[in-house]
Amino acid sequence: MSAQTTGGGSPRLAAGLNDLKARLRGHLLQPGDDEYEKARQVWNAMIDRRPAAIARCEGVGDVLDALAFARSHELLVAVRGGGHNVAGNAVVDDGLVIDLSPMKSVRVDPVRQVARAEPGLTWGELDRETQALGLAVTGGIQSTTGIAGFTLGGGFGYLARKHGLTCDNLLSADVVTADGRLITASAHEHPDLFWGLRGGGGNFGIVTSFELQLAPLGPILGGMLVYPLARAGAVLRFYREYIKAASDELFTIALFTTAPNAAHIPERLRGQRVLMLIICYAGKPEEGARAIQPLRAFGPPDADLVKVRPYREMQQLLDAANPAGRLNYWKSEFVTGYSDAAIETVVAFTARAPSPHSKTLFTQMQGAIARVGEHASAYSHRQAPFLININAMWTDPAESEAQIAWARDFWAAMQPFSAGGVYVNFLSNEGEDRVKAAYGEVAYARLAALKRAFDPDNVFRLNQNIAPAPIS
Repeated sequence: MSAQTTGGGSPRLAAGLNDLKARLRGHLLQPGDDEYEKARQVWNAMIDRRPAAIARCEGVGDVLDALAFARSHELLVAVRGGGHNVAGNAVVDDGLVIDLSPMKSVRVDPVRQVARAEPGLTWGELDRETQALGLAVTGGIQSTTGIAGFTLGGGFGYLARKHGLTCDNLLSADVVTADGRLITASAHEHPDLFWGLRGGGGNFGIVTSFELQLAPLGPILGGMLVYPLARAGAVLRFYREYIKAASDELFTIALFTTAPNAAHIPERLRGQRVLMLIICYAGKPEEGARAIQPLRAFGPPDADLVKVRPYREMQQLLDAANPAGRLNYWKSEFVTGYSDAAIETVVAFTARAPSPHSKTLFTQMQGAIARVGEHASAYSHRQAPFLININAMWTDPAESEAQIAWARDFWAAMQPFSAGGVYVNFLSNEGEDRVKAAYGEVAYARLAALKRAFDPDNVFRLNQNIAPAPIS
């Protein structure tokens, strides 16, 4: 029986929800319950949906019961981890949210340098446990991002050029499948599913546990070099030559944003459009200082906030600028680089962004990411040199049309510089063609066949969905 419809308010559903509530170790929330309003909210305030119920799962047993209930009552299923994804697929009108956010167990094996982590964790929570033992795995550039959807979509961050994507460090995953089985996927067990989990998103089941390879990591050299927007062109023309010889330890983001009103920012820059070169050197800090000296010397920057700091602190640097509760609309694309025309386009659109909260991230890729085979996992576009993420972010719903238009026009203007494709975790709800663009023809066909094998009824459809391949 497929879970494709909404629930309505039938007596049968009401009785079933009462039964499910009694069985769960966690809590079942329904409209009118004290915690319901908070539990249905996700990071992106553009998303405002009212589920029939939210099953806040405490363990695998709860996940199995909730999924079985949804299927028997033909309810649409949304799966929530950190609830941070911009598309808002973690919540659904009238359906059942299988909420994994209470599942926050983590166990770190310092000898094997492996973490076993549950899907409700955020990166800040996981980093706290791994860094206590001097270990880390590639995580997001915000500590508030959930580990689950991030990993399943690929996962890049400050350590990606040195240690690869998060999905490249996935050793195994426990998965609840659409037909209610709990299986383990790894290189040796269900290797086809394991391939799909590493980049294919939540299309194939509910991951209840991630086994992640860690690496030693002490304090890093990181922070940002800040320049007024008027200097951005000159800085980026220097930067594009500088990073051609950058080592894998160096990860950089060119961030176009509004400087905060903060003590560490020169007063003349506060509230102004700026370019911030975000730097993280995942090697010996003294080697990093030598490596970034040319950047520090060029100009020099109006503010140099790069210093030796704990990795956890680095992970939190952008948190304040990206809080929950703002309206967000994103457009993203892999791009070839910083040509003069690309630089001019980014600077021009930054200057006329209609919201002070909007930002654009131009992220350096490759390194260890590019040394994994193109079809070794579902994550594609490994040779792409850069990724641009255009983040329209605002607070007044009345401004939505203008904000979205800015992001779309900006993205359209960047198309001449496209390297082809898009990162699946940065997609809004943009349709099947854009999902296909995230994977390419070969990987998408394989993913569709895998979807047919593990979820032929498309139960797990509230994601960047890959429809099951037709039976030939």
